[in-house]
Amino acid sequence: MKIAVVGATGMVGTVMLKLLEERQFPITELIPVASERSVGKKVAYKGVDYTIVGLATAVEMKADIAIFSAGGDTSLEWAPKFADAGTIVIDNSSAWRMDPTKKLVVPEINASELTVDDKIIANPNCSTIQLVMALSPLHEKYKMKRVVISTYQSVSGTGVKAVQQLENEINGVKGEMAYPYPIGRNALPHCDVFLENGYTKEEMKLAREPQKILNDRSFSITATAVRIPTAGGHSESVNVQFENDFDLAEVRTILSQFDGVTVQDNTDTNTYPMPIYAHGKDDVFVGRIRRDETQPNTLNMWIVSDNLRKGAATNAIQIAEYLVANIL
Repeated sequence: MKIAVVGATGMVGTVMLKLLEERQFPITELIPVASERSVGKKVAYKGVDYTIVGLATAVEMKADIAIFSAGGDTSLEWAPKFADAGTIVIDNSSAWRMDPTKKLVVPEINASELTVDDKIIANPNCSTIQLVMALSPLHEKYKMKRVVISTYQSVSGTGVKAVQQLENEINGVKGEMAYPYPIGRNALPHCDVFLENGYTKEEMKLAREPQKILNDRSFSITATAVRIPTAGGHSESVNVQFENDFDLAEVRTILSQFDGVTVQDNTDTNTYPMPIYAHGKDDVFVGRIRRDETQPNTLNMWIVSDNLRKGAATNAIQIAEYLVANIL
C-alpha cells in the first residue's frame, strides 16, 4: 500500500504521520509531500527518514491513496491530477466538501456510501465532524428539526501562526499576528472570513455540511463560531430541537453506544468534557446533557474533541482504513 501525505510538514500532516504509525496502517511505501520550499528535507516515520517530494513528483509516483492537508487552492489544482493518475484522494480542505459529485464522509456515519468510483473524497470541517458524531444517532431516534450551535475553537484550528501568536502573547513577546486582535485573554467571534450574509465561512460550513453528511435537509442549523485562547481542542454548545420527545437516560445510552463517542456527564463529580482531557484522543466527548426547559422536545449538550485528530487527521485515516478493508 503506497500512501502519500500531502502537507506532511504542516500541523495536521504531522499528526497524520503520527496516527498512521499509531494505528499500524499497512504502508509499504510512504510518500511525504510538501511545498517546494520543503522539498529535499526529511520527515521521520517509524524511525526512518523519508525525503519530502513535490506535488508533480508525487503524482508520477502513483500512490494508492493520497491524504491531502495542504489548503483548498492546492487541493483544487492537484487532487484531480492525482485522481487521473489512479490515486484515491482524501482531502482535508474545504475545496470539495459541498461539490455535489463528491462524498463528504465521517466513517462512523456514512462510509458505506463509498464506492470504487469515488476518486476524491472530502473530509468534513473539524467542528462539523464532532457535531455530527453526537447528532447522528439522536437524529435517527428523535428526528431533528433545528440546531443552534456556538463553538469555542482553539487556535490550532487556524494553524501554526496562530499557535505562535498565543504563545507570544503568553510570554510577552511581540511577533507576527494571525488574527486582527490579540487572542490571549480574549475571545474572537470571527472564525474564517465574513460572508455577505454576515456569517463567517466557518459558520456556514456548520450549517450546510451536516445536512450533506446525513443526507437530510429537513433540519436547519444556525451557528456562531468563536476563537478562544486554548492551544488545542474545539468545544461546542449545542441546542437541538427534535420532532419527538426524548428521555434523558435514553439519550445518554444512545450516545454512549455510538462508536467514537464518550459520554462524560456527571455534575455531582464535576465530570464534563474539556479540551484538556480531549487532547491526544480520538473520541468525541459529550456532556452537560439536559433538557431545554423553555420549549418542548429540546436538548442542550456540550461537545468537545481534539480538532487535529478526530477533527482532521483521524477521520481522514479512518476513511483510508475503510477503503483498504472494503474497496481497494
